[in-house]
Amino acid sequence: MSKSRPLIHAAASAALLAAIGMPTAVWATPAVPPVAAVVQSTPAKTVTNEWAAYIERQYGVKLSGEVTRAQFTAALGSILGTASGLTEAPPSIPSLFPQGTADAGKLPVWEALSAAVKAAELKELAYTYTEEKVAAAWKKAGWTYTKNGVVPHQAAQELAAALDSGLVAPDALTGVTANAATTADLAYQLLGKVAEFHGQSQNALGYLSDDDIIGKLVQAWNESQIIRAEDLQKVVDEALKQNLITGYNLKDTRFDPHFAPERTITYGHSDIVHAIQLIGLLRSEGIQARVQLEPKTSAFVYLKEWGEPVQTEDYRVVPIENGNHIAYAKEYDLSFEFASVEEKQRFEPLILRYAKRNQEDVTGLLKGSWWQPLYYSLTELEGYPVITNHVLKDGRFIAQTFTLSEQSQQVIGGLKKINPAVTISSYQFWVDQPFYQYLKGEYK
Repeated sequence: MSKSRPLIHAAASAALLAAIGMPTAVWATPAVPPVAAVVQSTPAKTVTNEWAAYIERQYGVKLSGEVTRAQFTAALGSILGTASGLTEAPPSIPSLFPQGTADAGKLPVWEALSAAVKAAELKELAYTYTEEKVAAAWKKAGWTYTKNGVVPHQAAQELAAALDSGLVAPDALTGVTANAATTADLAYQLLGKVAEFHGQSQNALGYLSDDDIIGKLVQAWNESQIIRAEDLQKVVDEALKQNLITGYNLKDTRFDPHFAPERTITYGHSDIVHAIQLIGLLRSEGIQARVQLEPKTSAFVYLKEWGEPVQTEDYRVVPIENGNHIAYAKEYDLSFEFASVEEKQRFEPLILRYAKRNQEDVTGLLKGSWWQPLYYSLTELEGYPVITNHVLKDGRFIAQTFTLSEQSQQVIGGLKKINPAVTISSYQFWVDQPFYQYLKGEYK
């Protein structure tokens, strides 16, 4: 086995690694909507469809026709209930609407916009607007501001701030009056933007076709570091010591892409040059996808017979009682949201041809290609075996470990024995065949 080859995903078998004689130097050399080929302005209807799909998928909110105040109130509550980071506490739902308004019945457009501005924490900005500035902003939507009109002054300021801040697109209000009933299309856009303003929307570096996508990728990698989550690590590190699991990952959910699962594949690796070349490969094949880099830390047992480990900023080890170490290595997951399910299905043949090592000679492969590449889907793909993920969560951090599905109950029981109070969620998903074979103990 080559000394320059990085370790594969830490969830794979440490016993296997020991059996094949993992060398000391392995980690000294650094080791989870339709798009166009050229990103242009997106038609309003497409944007609406994307927001609708996201809000339904992420929050379980389903709207149609004209939206009532009660429906919009409940939807905003679902979003603000999961929001964090902007303020210590999000605004209360009753404070978003005019006093004395009934929950049922018509929700005027101006009230929906006013509530969205407050929910997005823009009201202080709005109240700096002069009447002249309000009138200028309203013109973007083809509206004429009239003092003492149907829209109260503060709400008029809020509508202006919504237009200037991008909370609502002017073309979303074309042909609509301020006192008209709020439609599901407009409500979905406002809800999506409120989620976005709270950092709860889809996260992406950009599209494969973007000229600056590589620069953004490298910057994201350079800004990431080894993740530490002490309370979680107490449990999963003990599981490592007991040989209950052979490895785990730590991730920060703030970087979750929230992509559409039926069009998404997640690819794990440790070498950023490999990621650069993979994006180049996909671009060269005309693949269309949105891209997100998710920082990840992989942990596994480093056996004492591998020799003294070499530590770096991106690779740390901690000695344990039996003379081995627990190693923590900086890695990443690249999530790709493809333009279609058909585009998603084109991914694996390219990986098997250009990013899977089948012999010692790596000519014709991407740099750092692994014997068992790791990529997976949360929805079924033909030819992909099913394995199980086990997730422990603490705040924004998760620890996860992959196993064969037949080992799942043993892992859950063992983790519960270590800490009876721990909450473990598990789910099955679809992984590439080479990595599945790796979990079964096969080196190649």
